[in-house]
Amino acid sequence: MSAMSSNWDRRSVLRAAAGLAALGPLAACGSNNGRSGGGSGSGKNLVQYFHAYGEAGTEQAIKRYAKAYSKADVTTQWITSNTFETKLFAALLTAQAPDVFEFHPQIQMIKSGQVADLTDIIDPVKDDFNPADIKSHTVDGKIYGVRMIDDPQFFYYRKSMLEKANVSVPTTLDELIEAGAKLTTSKVKGLFLGNDLTAIQNNLIFSAGAETLDAKNQIAYHTDGVIEGLTKLHTLFNSGHLLLDSPTDFWDPSAINQGLCAIQFGGMWSMPAIQQALGDDFGIFPFPKIGSSGRLSVYNGGWSMFVNAKGKNVDAAKEYVKWLWIDQKKDQEDWATSYGFHIPPRASIAAQATKLKSGQAAEAVKLFNTYGHFDNIGFTQAMITAFNDVMANAVRKNMDPKKALDQCDTKVNRELKKLFG
Repeated sequence: MSAMSSNWDRRSVLRAAAGLAALGPLAACGSNNGRSGGGSGSGKNLVQYFHAYGEAGTEQAIKRYAKAYSKADVTTQWITSNTFETKLFAALLTAQAPDVFEFHPQIQMIKSGQVADLTDIIDPVKDDFNPADIKSHTVDGKIYGVRMIDDPQFFYYRKSMLEKANVSVPTTLDELIEAGAKLTTSKVKGLFLGNDLTAIQNNLIFSAGAETLDAKNQIAYHTDGVIEGLTKLHTLFNSGHLLLDSPTDFWDPSAINQGLCAIQFGGMWSMPAIQQALGDDFGIFPFPKIGSSGRLSVYNGGWSMFVNAKGKNVDAAKEYVKWLWIDQKKDQEDWATSYGFHIPPRASIAAQATKLKSGQAAEAVKLFNTYGHFDNIGFTQAMITAFNDVMANAVRKNMDPKKALDQCDTKVNRELKKLFG
């Protein structure tokens, strides 16, 4: 994930399993349709889809990389963030389908044959990738998608505000709630967890000591710790200490930068903008522990590059993906650190990323390595949406958390049966 230009929760909306389910099996489509590219290739045309990143210079960077590729003309479709999913999956049903596109690992895309097996281009450098990134893209021993960036998410806080209120950095949910109360004034809210709180639902599960699914692809989120967390978040929601009407959502650092809150949940991608606005007056900390089985957690988002397996230029597209996202280490480091801050998924590139070696950026990498949790490829958008409903009903409304989770279980088990029998 990275900052966006519209008020939109990319973590939950951009996973397209729901869109895939609605569309059904994706029709075969070709991308060798005579479109001219902007590169220096020798007649072969490829099209790649990217959503519009919020950081200045990102569009120019992607097009600059593509222009340098000599074996094909690569055209970039830079798509407005809040329409990206719709346009991507509509295009995949047509002759205008992209050859290459960025997205998140989703098991439906693999089971429907939409994305190509990239094991052959990744295997030679597999050991250089974060093992969790390889695992989250692997089904039946085959790797689908090349991870481009890892995006840890955590809390930002204003050091001066915590010092003035005599508040220590929270390590438990109870302490976070207490901090929110002490930091709230007539002009500043203590906490911002996103406008509808769904941004923190993965951390709610992880910090309660649970998982979305277990190793047997069975529900693992329905625990006493998660119930406790939901109950306490409901109390917090009604406390008056949460910022609930921020002009932009959690992915944008405007709330903390403009002094609307003292503590904001957000992503590492926002750090350069926060540094520019606040100087040294900020710190970061992981999502705090929930309950007796709790643990600190850092949810890892991120983006991956996929090849359209139903296009007519699959081999050429794979060759381009290998060239840019496997071979061009300088460009990969540039993409990860020259705009927003992201962690390169490859150890050799992360080791030379000097911008991530000091200050709060180094602390973010440390938190990521110590407390990071990754998406489960089997926990689909339909399941994520079902848990969105839990957050709505048990946190923002007044439903018994046990009942809300029971309703979620019914929906999730229905999806699990479809996928795994």
